[in-house]
Amino acid sequence: MKTCHRFTSIKADFEQDIRFLCGHAERHQGAASAKTSWKNAVSVKRNMARALNRHLERCPECG
Repeated sequence: MKTCHRFTSIKADFEQDIRFLCGHAERHQGAASAKTSWKNAVSVKRNMARALNRHLERCPECG
């Protein structure tokens, strides 16, 4: 599937946030902040899926 520059940009931004949150969770295992970061990473993954699906539905270049 061919996608536009905006799709790639949206995905890269979300993936950067996910990497940051997962990295924090790994570095601080056992701490309450690690658990929170992990939960936030799962939430961001869900939001990324929604955002990319919304983009695919509306973008004439990707659709």
